[in-house]
Amino acid sequence: MTEAQVKNTRTLVGRVVSDKRAKTVTVLVERRAKHELYGKIVARSRKYHAHDEKGEYKMGDIVEISEGRPISKTKSWVVTRLVEKADIV
Repeated sequence: MTEAQVKNTRTLVGRVVSDKRAKTVTVLVERRAKHELYGKIVARSRKYHAHDEKGEYKMGDIVEISEGRPISKTKSWVVTRLVEKADIV
């Protein structure tokens, strides 16, 4: 990637919850936000489909994903790096 691409892309960190699709992982990104009415801090989450060309990321891994061009109907994120490897149970 060039320097200009790195600067202008959003990045998120989340946990891989599915690696069953070819070249795709599903990443669950959680964030904490204040409830609009009651003010309590609540957990909000969203799943993103991210491109994994080599199929190297497995369930439970914590990865960083960055926004890119649309690759398919539901996939416009690319896994950029492994933050933490999953514990083997």
